[in-house]
Amino acid sequence: MNFHGHMIAGIAGAAMLWIVLLDAFETVVLPRRVARKFKLTNWFYLRTWIPWRGLATHIKKPSRQQSFLAYFGPLSLILLLVFWAIGLIFGFALLQWATGGHEQMGNEHINFGAILYHSGETFFTLGYGDIVPTTPLARALSVLEAGMGFAFLGTVIGYIPVVYASFSRREIQISMLDARAGSPPTAAELLVRLAGRSESGHMDQRVLDEVLRDWERWCSELLESQISYPVLSLFRSQHSNQSWLGALTVMLDVTTLILTGIDGVHPGQAKLTFAMARHAAVDLAQVVNARYDAHPPERLSDRELQSLRESLAAAGLILRKDAEAQQKLAKLRAMYELYVFSTARNLMLTLPPWQHLEKPRDNWQSGPWDKLIQAKGLAVLGQKQVRPVGVVGDDHF
Repeated sequence: MNFHGHMIAGIAGAAMLWIVLLDAFETVVLPRRVARKFKLTNWFYLRTWIPWRGLATHIKKPSRQQSFLAYFGPLSLILLLVFWAIGLIFGFALLQWATGGHEQMGNEHINFGAILYHSGETFFTLGYGDIVPTTPLARALSVLEAGMGFAFLGTVIGYIPVVYASFSRREIQISMLDARAGSPPTAAELLVRLAGRSESGHMDQRVLDEVLRDWERWCSELLESQISYPVLSLFRSQHSNQSWLGALTVMLDVTTLILTGIDGVHPGQAKLTFAMARHAAVDLAQVVNARYDAHPPERLSDRELQSLRESLAAAGLILRKDAEAQQKLAKLRAMYELYVFSTARNLMLTLPPWQHLEKPRDNWQSGPWDKLIQAKGLAVLGQKQVRPVGVVGDDHF
């Protein structure tokens, strides 16, 4: 290779190292979203998520489809680390090729393939010694690459546990929502169950504020963790009828109803929770590169709204229905529904309805042996008779 060829290889290698290292720093270390148009990690996920999502569309059964999609998040995390490692090895190989000054055992000819092999064994600190750098610059590059390999290993060891710890914290609150708001959760079910647990028969403001305060904190942690580690947006929940987006949408729906006006319910804490949840919905839509759609599907028709009012009224919760309340409800919905719909479409997640027309059984009420127990009518465990597992009357407990 002539002088100009070596110079081009050196510039290309330096550029590749800069792009990969900057991308890894912004993804792993920098705790904020980067708004630059081109980002290597975004390019990687765009080129891998779209075909994976395309394959998922051919799976007809929803539970199997969600199981298939659940593999992408953890697998893409591993593939991203491999992608970075390949970029660093190739970049150092270009620099080593540009500098020259290597000897191979047996005085064999040094070509780019041999230099690429040498870069790989240096990066992973194998140290076979079959190819040896002979010039000061080539030796310095080898030492730098070996140090980079150790740093990369440390990144892998430190990055993955942090991501899974954030995932675990996110899922705990989502699992707790099952008994409070149904499976999948809905705004109507959460409010009705909270009202039903009160001894007075009316909504306990203290309990409601405590629940909303917990979810305000959850929304803030969701925003912080998934901006710092965007791959978490692709991690699915343990149950196919649960998701971080579904929980976030339910909190937005609940606080929207409270802010619209429910007799006897003070909206103070609901304002704070709605603001935090809406902030998370807007920012996380940008994290997953959701696209604007001016005509999202209708989530709450006039007929469904009337049914929702009747369900709430049956639990002693009277939702305002004057013209001002109607306008406020529409305004609040417009502030977030477009964002959560676009995010759901991009991630192939299902948004929860405002209420269930027929109440499904909660996840905690479903088990692999329940049908066998119900078929027999009574199950004998030891010397005790146990009633079939299921809903007793209108009460879930």
